[in-house]
Amino acid sequence: MFEALSDRLESAWKSLRGQDKISESNIDSALREVRRALLEADVNLQVIKDFIAQVKENALGIEVVKGVSPDQQFIKVVNDELVRLMGDTNAPLANAPTKPTVVLMAGLQGTGKTTATAKLALHLRKENRSTLLVATDVYRPAAVDQLVTLGKQIDVPVFELGTDANPVDIARRGVEQAKADGIDTVIVDTAGRLQIDPKMMGELADIKTAIAPDEVLLVVDAMTGQEAANLTRTFHDQIGITGAILTKMDGDARGGAALSVRQISGQPIKFIGVGEKVEALQPFYPDRMASRILGMGDVLTLVEKAQEAVDLGDAEKLQQKILEAEFDFDDFLKQMRFMKSMGSLGGIMKLIPGMGKQITGDMLEQGEAQLKRCEAMINSMTTAERKQPNLLSSSPSRRRRIAKGSGHQEKDVGKLVSDFTKMRTMMQQMGRGGGFPGMGGGMPGMGGGFPGMGGGMPGLPGMGGGPQPGFRPPSNKKQKSQKKKKGFGQL
Repeated sequence: MFEALSDRLESAWKSLRGQDKISESNIDSALREVRRALLEADVNLQVIKDFIAQVKENALGIEVVKGVSPDQQFIKVVNDELVRLMGDTNAPLANAPTKPTVVLMAGLQGTGKTTATAKLALHLRKENRSTLLVATDVYRPAAVDQLVTLGKQIDVPVFELGTDANPVDIARRGVEQAKADGIDTVIVDTAGRLQIDPKMMGELADIKTAIAPDEVLLVVDAMTGQEAANLTRTFHDQIGITGAILTKMDGDARGGAALSVRQISGQPIKFIGVGEKVEALQPFYPDRMASRILGMGDVLTLVEKAQEAVDLGDAEKLQQKILEAEFDFDDFLKQMRFMKSMGSLGGIMKLIPGMGKQITGDMLEQGEAQLKRCEAMINSMTTAERKQPNLLSSSPSRRRRIAKGSGHQEKDVGKLVSDFTKMRTMMQQMGRGGGFPGMGGGMPGMGGGFPGMGGGMPGLPGMGGGPQPGFRPPSNKKQKSQKKKKGFGQL
């Protein structure tokens, strides 16, 4: 969602490249680009004015660090100010000393509040906190059924009294039930409302009074831009909230909500929704978000995703297979499914520093399609063929059968087998040199190219590696001179 903002900020850095220091004269053009970037991202105007003034003051007063260029120093200043703007540190969810911890969910109609409620429950379950969901939305058709369905999906109980009961009574009895059952956290889902609807706002205030929540979280659609901050402030003034959850952060929102909410409303962003699936909820870390905005990736979130998805026991077994050249198609299939469990290919790439700007939408679509093609061909293999890939190298009849069963051509299967053999050899070499356990020294399946991906995604490391448009290989003369200087072992 921050691609346009990142591109604009890149123009600001360029205006300072080649300068020997940051001065009043050369910083103005950079600040103009930053201002344009924030305006296009739909950041609140007052926030922009304060931000630019603070960046200018900090940049002009910064000490010149030897070996660091002015544009790099300026990026550091902007990064620090972005972090401060969004709240400095992560604001964790309340954990009351006397159980249960009560969380009240509020929001406008259509912001994804009920889904966010289930996402939060799953997040707490992963932290070993037992949860009870309470359905008080008696107005929207099938709202209660939706929460019950989501509860079954994530194995979290739902307290409901149908659509004829009073929402205040449902909330009160739900909290009482949580106390009786020894539940750690109870999350109360309320009906969507408009801030201009005094009756519905009054009902929300009555629910709050009845259950005395430890957290009041406002679910806000990031697509509303700077209006998200004004909405948060309005709800805080009328109801009193403790934080916000920004949904649809994986869409084409321009980022203004993330940069404006804390400054305008005074309340922190506690979580962000990054997809439609119930697993797609992340704690909000200002420093990580600033890093994404500046195009520097988010390695910590990437590592957390990997740790959540990987089984260390399986990883150790896989590493041993790699070292002994016993990595087979079943293992490769596991690695592909491991990547899927971490999210979309595009989402993963954007977390890798420097990778986001190298990948286009067409490349990602091509990569996703090629992964599906590989999976289809592997699924058409017999158990023996998966365990012994060499069987396919010398048997055209086996390759023809797999091609027919997967809906592809024999040459595609041959390419898959050939690429897999090369990848297995490379992963064995990389495994001996160390790397992340079970990942062949890198991201799963990326140790030497995804088999069967042909030309692959241009310029994307480990995916068949076609060069980026405009790439020109060095001449033989240049290659020879490089070899003389470095030696083959350094190339």
